[in-house]
Amino acid sequence: ARRGLARSYTPRMPRRIAFLTLEEVADFVIDDELAVAELRHRGWDAAEVPWSGPTDWSTYDIVLIRSTWDYASRSDEFLTTLRAIEASGAHLENPVRVVEWNIDKCYLRALEARGVPVVPSVWGSGGTAEVFAHLFTTLQDREIVIKPNISGGARDTFRLHAPLSDVMLQRLVDTFDGRDWFAQPFLRSVITEGEYSLFYFDGRYSHAIQKVPKPGDFRVQEEHGGDIVAVKATPELQRVAEQVLAAIAPVPFQARIDLIRLDDGQLALMEAELIEPSLYLRMDPGAPARFADAIEASSVFGRVTPH
Repeated sequence: ARRGLARSYTPRMPRRIAFLTLEEVADFVIDDELAVAELRHRGWDAAEVPWSGPTDWSTYDIVLIRSTWDYASRSDEFLTTLRAIEASGAHLENPVRVVEWNIDKCYLRALEARGVPVVPSVWGSGGTAEVFAHLFTTLQDREIVIKPNISGGARDTFRLHAPLSDVMLQRLVDTFDGRDWFAQPFLRSVITEGEYSLFYFDGRYSHAIQKVPKPGDFRVQEEHGGDIVAVKATPELQRVAEQVLAAIAPVPFQARIDLIRLDDGQLALMEAELIEPSLYLRMDPGAPARFADAIEASSVFGRVTPH
């Protein structure tokens, strides 16, 4: 090149992205490495990072809340970490304001008020033996499920049959002392049909699974022996799931919509998981690439510039 025309060239550094996870994996099945590998193949500096460890979050362009499945017992610490991530300048998804809204299951009441079909529920805080015994009358069912507002993995979730023994009533009083809870009728379809989970990346449908509990149980989570199979979402499933998403603002980057069939045959929302949804990427060969596509195509992430 002629003198004065030569230019120095600084290679573009790969964008850094952290997948928040837990420190102790234990028996959890985590398949985030499928998306991490896909992003690395595309030139990203991607890694799984424990949310509770000391980390300089400012060194990351993007932080995704992924398999932080131990946060429920440390929710205040978890939220403090998320606020620190946002304050560092890293782009957090889903953002703190979405997490704060979604962390308490009372968000179901808000969605129901916006026209979303939700499993009928009764809400309470603490309570006496008489309060818990009366739930069967309130829900007009002889079999119910009760769980904490803030929980995960079916922890402290009870399937109850009327009438309750004094021992069980005392256990409920002790378990929910000082804690918010909600109760729902036990839906027989969880045994016969199971639950459906539909996954959305940046508001777009990716894939779906069906979760059925093992014989003699009612919990569909795989750590409790639930059977997980990939399914093609029917138009009915997608219609209800997208009705749920349409009632949530802002549109979450990652969402798992759990649906179940009511006794009248209609689908209803069990949970809209917007914090750390298990994405079951291994259940669909194209899911990791779609997740990476969503990251690269997102209007939000597209504005992120490397540090």
